[in-house]
Amino acid sequence: IVREIRSGTPLTQAIRIADEEIIRVSRRRNDALPMGTTVVAARVQGQRFEVAWVGDSRAYLWREGKLAQLSQDHSYVQDLIAQGTLTPEQARSHPHRNVVTQALGVTDPQQLNVETLGGELRPGMQLLLCSDGLTEEVDDRSIARVLAHNECSAQECVDGLVAAALDGGGSDNVTVVLVRRH
Repeated sequence: IVREIRSGTPLTQAIRIADEEIIRVSRRRNDALPMGTTVVAARVQGQRFEVAWVGDSRAYLWREGKLAQLSQDHSYVQDLIAQGTLTPEQARSHPHRNVVTQALGVTDPQQLNVETLGGELRPGMQLLLCSDGLTEEVDDRSIARVLAHNECSAQECVDGLVAAALDGGGSDNVTVVLVRRH
């Protein structure tokens, strides 16, 4: 994705190219199960940002003391929430909360839904990208408390979030990227 972005490829197309490469490598290795991954990525140019995602890795925006989830999970429980069958609180402990409905390397490239959202990143705002290894263990309220610490550097906030996920059980890989606009 980074290679493609650096050569000028749009974010959505870069993710689609990564998907095709994952499928190609997986087939070449002849694995019994395909390699698969979720992704969330951002491109920041000046004051504008664009995020794109597939699966249940998430993008959040912190502004004016509030945390807002930008992305919508491509997951079984998110579909149940959208249908009104499940509340977000029930989804946190649902036995199938980790079942994704879209993933790079797994979803047919013709059916791959790379969702995007853009906006303005003004001074004081923060853009958080993370894997479900964070959100499985740390709820949005706790994430917001960490991001509220303006006296901490972005790296200190990231370290605090990763530590909180590990302290919470660390049941999955934890990836956290934080972009701050000063």
